[in-house]
Amino acid sequence: MDSALGGIDRETEYDESSLVFLDDGEETDDNRGLKTALIIMSVFALICVLVMVIKLNFTITTVEVIGNEHYTTDEIVKMVCSSELEKNTIFLYIRNLLGNEEEIPFIEEMDVDIVSPTTVKITVYEKALAGYVEYLGRYLYFDRDGIIVESSPERIEGVPFVTGLKFDHMALYEPLPLEHKKDIFKLILSITQLLTKYDIDIDSIYFSPDRDITLRIGNVDVLLGNSDFIDEKINRLRFLLPRLNGRRGELHMENYTGEGDKFTFERSR
Repeated sequence: MDSALGGIDRETEYDESSLVFLDDGEETDDNRGLKTALIIMSVFALICVLVMVIKLNFTITTVEVIGNEHYTTDEIVKMVCSSELEKNTIFLYIRNLLGNEEEIPFIEEMDVDIVSPTTVKITVYEKALAGYVEYLGRYLYFDRDGIIVESSPERIEGVPFVTGLKFDHMALYEPLPLEHKKDIFKLILSITQLLTKYDIDIDSIYFSPDRDITLRIGNVDVLLGNSDFIDEKINRLRFLLPRLNGRRGELHMENYTGEGDKFTFERSR
């Protein structure tokens, strides 16, 4: 009997070191890993849904461009929305907040307004160009104050090509190095405005050493002389040009006194 009880005692002995005790709320490694995976999958699914919502509802479909003359509307749109990200109004809004310091030739500034989640309005402010000169194989464009604002290998239609001015150096964003430059630039700007007012297209403006003015229009040189009566001369010129179409020579207006003078045209052989 005692020996049997002793056998039972031996069978009921356990090694406590082999037991694992779980406190309330404690998780196993498998459960913890499963929850982590579920969280990651949920976050990923949420991101995917968010991306789809943004893509479907904030993709730019309509762009309005105003103020552009040098660049076409398509060129302006490509500058502003050059990548897929930039075709999204949310990204475009954030980029505008951070600022865009990219220099674009002939453009002073561009304002991008988010009209709606799918519509953008771009307002272009181009640099005011009074004329340009040629120097070392490039064309240097200057504003009404004579500041060189752009250097380019291309000519722009509608901007006067100014010749006859002498200079030995140039620097971007610096004034043209000329004597009496304020008077010259004021005169160039005045001529440009008058040509625009009377819808006259010219090829170039030439200033002689004595500051006499000659306009080159096709194969005709228009000798305006000095700046006296410049408004009246250019006003009269617009009525004479149709009669000079296809001709080659010089139109003499330099002796105009404002009292009904006649002008002479000297043909070139």
